[in-house]
Amino acid sequence: MTVTPTVTATNLYRHTAPRDAQPAARTVTPTVTPTFPSSADVRAIVRLALAEDLGRGDLTTEATVTPETTATAEVLQKAPGVLCGLPVLELVFQELDPRVQVTRLADEGSIPDPDTFSPRGAGRRVVARLEGPAAAILSGERIALNFIQRLSGVATASRRAAELVQGTRATVIDTRKTTPGLRVLEKYAVRVGGASNHRAGLDDGFLIKENHIRAAGGITNAVHAAQRRAAPGQVVEVEVTNLDELDEALTAGASLVLLDNFSEPGLRMAVVQAAGRARLEASGGITLENLAAIADTGVDYISLGALTHSAGVLDFSLEVRP
Repeated sequence: MTVTPTVTATNLYRHTAPRDAQPAARTVTPTVTPTFPSSADVRAIVRLALAEDLGRGDLTTEATVTPETTATAEVLQKAPGVLCGLPVLELVFQELDPRVQVTRLADEGSIPDPDTFSPRGAGRRVVARLEGPAAAILSGERIALNFIQRLSGVATASRRAAELVQGTRATVIDTRKTTPGLRVLEKYAVRVGGASNHRAGLDDGFLIKENHIRAAGGITNAVHAAQRRAAPGQVVEVEVTNLDELDEALTAGASLVLLDNFSEPGLRMAVVQAAGRARLEASGGITLENLAAIADTGVDYISLGALTHSAGVLDFSLEVRP
């Protein structure tokens, strides 16, 4: 079953509509899998990973397997969670040898039947089958699994976060706290899991943070400077640390305000004080344990760096069949 939220914002800076008068509750329901990133971008990542692993060649495979040998192998998911990364797995083997045929046996974004990992279950599900030159399958095994394990871990954490804010107006978003070089894939995994993306990079939107404010001489100066550079309708977000700063940001005309390390009562007061004049993002000190309570305060967005910087991995293996 593929699960992503009915309200999907690939980037919160695309949200320019005024805040609704009444909260719009979000739910996690089946829909289409998010669009995969540019294949050119992902190929560059895959090539770098392969170059790192192969170096001057796969000594073991070259010594034990002839170029003519063919094989069939299965990719097994061995832990519960959201499957993510099959397109990357396919690109790994395409780069090594286009003759390797990858057949998907599970949907991107799907989760196994709970019985799969029950005491009487199989403890694994086959998510893909590979057929073709054995050398390419063996040489690509570790890199393909590294990608799918990492991305499935991010997607699983994102799915859990999206579930925790169901029934509220809040959207869970990621941050730029990603693995260097893997941001485009990790943000894709966030969307597959059911959460949404913050900025893709520094060129993607205005986010005026504490150090910008200090360098610019204050919130008002910083917001007005960004507004002069912004395209018509472009969102200007500013970080604030207390309600007085929130007032200044609202007066300056910020369209999105990041509430940094506010307590739950403080967030509720900020929602009342903003009164719909800007959208509000809660950030700082947020975990899966307090996420639902934060969502209940009425904020529009909750940024959670843990979706990427602290996500675990799911266990997968690749097994060659006799």
